[in-house]
Amino acid sequence: MAKRKKTSSEDEGRKGKLSSFFGIYSYLKPYWLQYSFGWIFLVLSSGIGLMFPYLLGKLLGTTGNGTSSTTESIKLLSLDNINSVALSLFAIFGLQAIFSFIRVITFTNVTENALRDIRNQAFERLVYMPMDFFNRNKVGELTSRLSNDVSQIQETMRTTVAEFFRQIVIVAGGTTFLFFISWKLAIIMFVTVPIMAIIAVVFGRFIRKLSKQAQDFTATSNSIVEEALTGIANVKAFTQEWFTLQKYNKSSEQIRALNVKSGLWRGLFVSFIIFCLFGAIVFIIWRGLLMTQGANPELSSEGFYQFVLFTIMMGASVGSLPELYAGIQKAAGATENLLELLAEQTERMQSTGTEKPAITGEINFQQVRFAYPQRKDVEVLKGISFEVHANQTLALVGSSGSGKTTISNLLLNYYSLVAGEITINGKRIQDIDLEYLRQHMAIVPQEVMLFAGTIRENIAFARTEATEEMIMDAAKKANAWEFIQGFPNGMETQVGDRGIQLSGGQKQRIAIARAILKDPTILILDEATSSLDSESERLVQDALNNLMKGRTSVVIAHRLSTIKLADKILVLKEGEIVEQGTHDSLINEHGFYAHLVNLQRMNGDDEEII
Repeated sequence: MAKRKKTSSEDEGRKGKLSSFFGIYSYLKPYWLQYSFGWIFLVLSSGIGLMFPYLLGKLLGTTGNGTSSTTESIKLLSLDNINSVALSLFAIFGLQAIFSFIRVITFTNVTENALRDIRNQAFERLVYMPMDFFNRNKVGELTSRLSNDVSQIQETMRTTVAEFFRQIVIVAGGTTFLFFISWKLAIIMFVTVPIMAIIAVVFGRFIRKLSKQAQDFTATSNSIVEEALTGIANVKAFTQEWFTLQKYNKSSEQIRALNVKSGLWRGLFVSFIIFCLFGAIVFIIWRGLLMTQGANPELSSEGFYQFVLFTIMMGASVGSLPELYAGIQKAAGATENLLELLAEQTERMQSTGTEKPAITGEINFQQVRFAYPQRKDVEVLKGISFEVHANQTLALVGSSGSGKTTISNLLLNYYSLVAGEITINGKRIQDIDLEYLRQHMAIVPQEVMLFAGTIRENIAFARTEATEEMIMDAAKKANAWEFIQGFPNGMETQVGDRGIQLSGGQKQRIAIARAILKDPTILILDEATSSLDSESERLVQDALNNLMKGRTSVVIAHRLSTIKLADKILVLKEGEIVEQGTHDSLINEHGFYAHLVNLQRMNGDDEEII
């Protein structure tokens, strides 16, 4: 019984994979009229091509008196009627060339339009994916879906599918002509083609499996490159260039081995088909010659030549089918992964919030429990409750892993709660429109992410419609204007990949300027000064003080100077609130907070409490 269930499951999987490639064709619907136009010219060019062996057979096999022989057929080439036949052949070639040209440019145009839509929708899906999606997938593999997989599909949609169908038309049309000329010889072709088709399907599935594995390894290989280059400073600092290189070489070798194996099986398959094909052609020619002999031949020389020419044309078409089919199968492997991405549920799809209440910054956590989706058995927050009033500053204190950053992630509604409730101005956070909610929030993280571009573009990222005056004002309030003016290009200075051309303090102030420009109601500061030198910290802290005025602030910080002025301090330990209050009240209770402060003071640091 179990075995039958497994077989059924595998069959369903195969059907799903078989239809996955054709699922891409749903993106051709907006261009169906133009695409249909291309298919009409594909059928016309293929159909006209079938006239070539028919006319050439008549030219070679017919004499003026109705008899035929090879010598007379050759002599016929010098007769007057060759002009009309030759002109007909040239007309066929001309029409076929025109129709093929129109077909190629039409398919190319439609395919590129569809692939543009696929790329755009795939990137849109990625941008709107929930945070958990990025926890489950590597960035390198995701970028591979937008590059390698789409490129694989591109050639198949643009050329391979059309060529595959064209060969099918030739085979089908040729078979019709063969039955019309001689049904006995046609039976031979009719028997061999299905056998090769069955073999093509069996081999195609196997080749497709190998190709999909190669695509997966390629995506993994790309992620290794991206991780290594993104973290190149760590690679060099730990002198792990050789280890990283070996890791990539191993992945490359796996890709090579799979592609070689796939090529070997494709080569064997094509060779086998060609051998069977030409064997069938020789057999047909032998049988046809026998049928032209005798007093009452079953087949005329004209019919024999036509049959041979049709057989050769069909043989070439059948011989190309396996390779074309293998190409389609290979593209199907790339399509399957891409469609899985396009089928993923985005935040917009998952979110049910539609309300847009007035947000003043009132925050309330009620018995909130949370575990990350990838570690559901590890509860990060264990029933915490607290409230923050509008324009108050809440400081979160605790050792690493206590749940501080998780609270900020939940405020931004990155994840769904396991239990409990978070309200903003009395409205459940999941009932508030997601985009509207985040428009009222800004975050300044510890590790600032700047985009490759200019300083102006990075500040204006918070509000793309901001004027030059608004951007300059934000830079001044963030204490960034002085160093920006120190650059030869000022606001047009390129920050480099991930802001590599700026110092840590400069990047932090750009991030603060970005947050100032957004003018949020709720501000989240995630250890924004923990890795700065004293001078940079002074400038950044001054900028943060400007930013925190007149808004609700949630501060995750190690510095005592940042925390002691907070309206409320939450002390977290292993996902629970063990203490809460102001700095003065907590320091006098001789609890966990006081212990942390005293511990740092004993180590000679009056500022760093954690």
